[in-house]
Amino acid sequence: MIVFAVLVLLMPRTAKFNYSYKKGTPWPYETLISQFDFPILKTDEQIQEERAEAGTIVIPFYRYSEEIASSVVKNAQGLDLGGFNSLRPAVVTRLGDIYAKGVISDARVKLEQGSAQVSENLIYVQRNKRAVQYPRSEVYQVSEARNQLVALLAKNYPSVNLDSLFRRTGVYEVIVPNLLYERTMTELTHAESADYVSPTLGYVRADEKIVSKGEIVTAEVAQILDSYKEEYNQVFGYAGPRFLLYLGNILLALALVVILYLILQFTYSTVFSRPNQYYYILTVYLLAAFITFLVERIAPSVIYMVPFPVFALFLLAFFRKKQVLPLYMAMLLPLLIFCGNGMELYVMFLTAGVVAIETFGYFNKGWRQFLNAAIIFGVEILIYLGFRLIDAGSTAAWWADIAFIFVGSMATVALYPLIYLFEKLFNLVSVTRLIELADTSTPLLQELAAKAPGTFQHCLQVMNLVDAVGRATDANVPLLRAGALYHDLGKMQNPLCFVENESTTPGATKYHDGKTPQESAEDIIRHVDDGLAIAQEHRLPDVLKDFILTHHGTSNTAYFMNKYLNGGGDPSDVSVFYYHGKKPTTKEQVILMVCDSIEAASRTMKEFTPEACDSFVEGIVAGKEKAGQLEDADITLHDLNLMKRMLKTYLQQIYHTRVAYPKRKR
Repeated sequence: MIVFAVLVLLMPRTAKFNYSYKKGTPWPYETLISQFDFPILKTDEQIQEERAEAGTIVIPFYRYSEEIASSVVKNAQGLDLGGFNSLRPAVVTRLGDIYAKGVISDARVKLEQGSAQVSENLIYVQRNKRAVQYPRSEVYQVSEARNQLVALLAKNYPSVNLDSLFRRTGVYEVIVPNLLYERTMTELTHAESADYVSPTLGYVRADEKIVSKGEIVTAEVAQILDSYKEEYNQVFGYAGPRFLLYLGNILLALALVVILYLILQFTYSTVFSRPNQYYYILTVYLLAAFITFLVERIAPSVIYMVPFPVFALFLLAFFRKKQVLPLYMAMLLPLLIFCGNGMELYVMFLTAGVVAIETFGYFNKGWRQFLNAAIIFGVEILIYLGFRLIDAGSTAAWWADIAFIFVGSMATVALYPLIYLFEKLFNLVSVTRLIELADTSTPLLQELAAKAPGTFQHCLQVMNLVDAVGRATDANVPLLRAGALYHDLGKMQNPLCFVENESTTPGATKYHDGKTPQESAEDIIRHVDDGLAIAQEHRLPDVLKDFILTHHGTSNTAYFMNKYLNGGGDPSDVSVFYYHGKKPTTKEQVILMVCDSIEAASRTMKEFTPEACDSFVEGIVAGKEKAGQLEDADITLHDLNLMKRMLKTYLQQIYHTRVAYPKRKR
């Protein structure tokens, strides 16, 4: 319920752009009409090209001089045109029109340094403290102004040789530039224009058609659709009834929770009875969903930096691969809902996570973790490039995304140690911790070897047995190995009570000599309680305590109970001979129980033929089943058969006969 409530709160509160399209494919929906005005955004490639062009082209900056324009008109009014003085008013009027636009010098603008070129098409003109960009054709050079004056008057005075008249009377000398070139402002304007490029290309008005049904989505149409989608998702609010939006969010959140529940039910149903593991899974799930929501809301461009594969490793530290993969797939589902490019992100991080689950078993120590991160980076890059090549989009933003992917991949190494914090918070045991505990050089196991060497050797043999069986049945091998080493920990409190630690010296006193069967049974059974006490004192994980408690289950000490009954004991008073542990519930606990009995009882066998081993193993397992020790265990008949087959083979291999060496004759 908490997961459901949090997911509902994280769900988007605005309408979502629910169209999917690709360049080069037909538009599969009805004709799309814009619901609002929106700008057409330039692509990163277009912006980069314009920025590069702005850096190589210098637009000259001119200041408009009203004083010069007025002076030219005033000087024209004082000209003596001889017999053509009647033209003077027309000359003054036309000059006023020309200078209203502006006149620049015929000389070309020269740049002092750099490889940039002066624009021949655009200029900046500052008039009344406001600079405006104009096409170069909107103003006149001095020579163009003279020609324009002649052209304007020639229509009304076709019989007059105006060019000769203006040269002779000094009209041409009056025409001088009133747009004055500003070198400093040109340089400043060029520097600013190189840094700023307008991000928009134009506008699409409301009710304007964007794309028709069946129309091929070209690069231009895709650019308009991308701009529409961006505006839609950021600005356009939900126009329908709010309760429908909330209802939709509730249904989506419910779907995510149901998927998570069914995955747990199908792959690891016993987790519901293990609160620590259950709460850990839900916490990691919510952490992944919240980070997805947060990054998408605050900085969507850095979503590639989020190290989602590390969530798979967080699960792998405490669960088996076949349980981790479907859970990881469920954890990535919020990407499809929260992110605009959710499909790409889902495929990329899913593939990287699956590969990480497989490779982490080989590269999980020391510097090899960086090798694992490099593999994750390589996988993500391949998927990223695959989507980029399909989209055939701009390559301008690739390097930034690749840098984010690299940082995210390396972050898996930095964040993986968080499993030790989770281990403490949720009282779980990671694979790394189990491997450390299974190191026979640990002080506790060294103490066991010193106080009860026979028991220690028994534990080592059981460890080898459970290792072989665990690999054959796809069990948790690190857990089995650690459980085998610690299951008889309590025997070091009273080592001589157990036959494997008794002295082999002829005539040595045996521990059970002179004791009643009841007393001997009580001493034997006590090693379970002693083991739990030692485990508690040394703060061993609960999963190892469970092995101590279940390796004998609720069975009895058959040797002493039979001795008691054969001596005339009361069959109704045999409770003292039964272990007060609990029956195994997991496959690993069953494997340890059977292997413990097999290893101990195998020392009484006289021969190890295939028939003898077959009968021996079948008898041990059948005895456990008959005593009801396996009735609560989560183990299949298939796993039981695999276990028996492996044990029969293993016994024949370790107890095979050897060739007797002949003595040399003298």
